[in-house]
Amino acid sequence: MAVEVRLPTLLRPNAGGQSTVRGDGATVGEVLSDLVRQFPGLQGQLVTDAGELHRFVNVYVNDDDVRYMDKLDTKVSEEDSISILPAVAGGAR
Repeated sequence: MAVEVRLPTLLRPNAGGQSTVRGDGATVGEVLSDLVRQFPGLQGQLVTDAGELHRFVNVYVNDDDVRYMDKLDTKVSEEDSISILPAVAGGAR
């Protein structure tokens, strides 16, 4: 099952410049693994060596943050859309 994945500008060079790609899988983790298989340059951008999401990467299924769901085990269907957003940090002094 292929799921639409929206990539932020920062990651697009690792995916041939595409803003939207498709990944196969029944969970967020499977879809991200398929993306890394298709676009190996995304590996270090998305997950740690231990296979967990980097803490500065936010992943949403539709509008829901997977950190508050089942994280990489969050189930997805073809109707879902996954959005990957870099975390924003910092601020005024």
